[in-house]
Amino acid sequence: MRSGHSFRVSRCFLFLQGPHGPFFRQLAAGLTRAGASCRRVAFNRGDRAFWGNASTCERFTGHPDDWPAACADLLDRHKITDLVLYGDTRPIHRIAIKAARNRGLTVHVFEEGYLRPWWVTYERGGANANSPLMSITLDRMRAALESPDAPLVEAPGHWGTLRRHAVYGALYHGLVLSGGAKIPSHRDISVAREMGLHLTRLLKIPVTALNRWVATTRIRRGGFPYHLVLLQLDHDASFRHHSPFPDMHSFLETVIRGFAEGAPPHHHLVFKAHPLEDGRVPVTRLIRTIAEEHGLTDRVHYVTGGKLARLLDTASSAVTVNSTAAQQALWRGIPVKAYGQGVYTRSEFVSDQSTPAFFARPSPPDRSAYAVYRQFLLETSQLPGSFYAAYGRRQLCRNLPDLMLSAADPYARCGAAQPQHLRIVTKN
Repeated sequence: MRSGHSFRVSRCFLFLQGPHGPFFRQLAAGLTRAGASCRRVAFNRGDRAFWGNASTCERFTGHPDDWPAACADLLDRHKITDLVLYGDTRPIHRIAIKAARNRGLTVHVFEEGYLRPWWVTYERGGANANSPLMSITLDRMRAALESPDAPLVEAPGHWGTLRRHAVYGALYHGLVLSGGAKIPSHRDISVAREMGLHLTRLLKIPVTALNRWVATTRIRRGGFPYHLVLLQLDHDASFRHHSPFPDMHSFLETVIRGFAEGAPPHHHLVFKAHPLEDGRVPVTRLIRTIAEEHGLTDRVHYVTGGKLARLLDTASSAVTVNSTAAQQALWRGIPVKAYGQGVYTRSEFVSDQSTPAFFARPSPPDRSAYAVYRQFLLETSQLPGSFYAAYGRRQLCRNLPDLMLSAADPYARCGAAQPQHLRIVTKN
């Protein structure tokens, strides 16, 4: 590891793939103003277009098998000190992380917020089930917090990013498709199909919103107890890499069968789609078919993506693989059943009951323990802002250069003065 005051050390950041849009370019601009140098690897035309600066962009258009050697060459030739990426499970990122660790480099990992929807996650070394957070005990968190009983930090202003996410996603994949280069991919579908799904989702936003309002209203006015299933994307990294299920069908079958065996006969089961669900997996049809097989057609519901609050506020429990949305349930004191590995899947928070037993009588979380955990995240790895909304990116880029140039890991800084990034912000 390097020593000394990090602001006085020459730093060179290598950016790999990031969120769709200009976030990485704007972050690099902030780091450059702070005295660091930044470079980007472009795997396709979309990466190049959103980076903008051709003089600091290196193209990789070779076969995926060529990437390990090319990555090593980039790290050595440019004397890279820091690696920056979004998501740590993409094949090209896993290879780069291994090479960076072998050289003692700092790996900066971005992810969607663990306390979504108003936050983003910044960690070092890994994210989700690979996060350093997985090895930090609650006792250590309590000791690090100056005031573990302080009031919980409220969410910042609404960022409104779903539409922007769809626009950037469609534009990015359109650029990739137009480039015609053979690139390494972490998806199982073609670039053309991915672009089409983004466009379709964007065009259907008004209809989807109306259907969601109607379905939610019917459930809330139905007068029945219900359990909320927080669905994830079938291609989501956490679902694919940190889950006991090979696919979405297996998860749906486990949940619906367990509900049929254990839930009281007057309870209902509500499946809440991920806000970015694009239909590449026929989730609605699968739910309907499995519910029919178990005689639950009239007690199983499906709600398209959107905000969780209206459904969570009156839910009896929440079920998921390892979605970060479960933290909204824990914050409300709602019992949670989680099947996979995640940063919050601790015995104090999630139930270890069998699926039928959970639906029969779900055990609640330890709310005081979760309050400590949530406060620790807010003082360390969770930053208010957005990858996709312009004012959300500005908020992130105000704070991130100092955080990334600091010698201290985000979790090691806890216990100092109140972090600047906890200040509540609105559109600006």
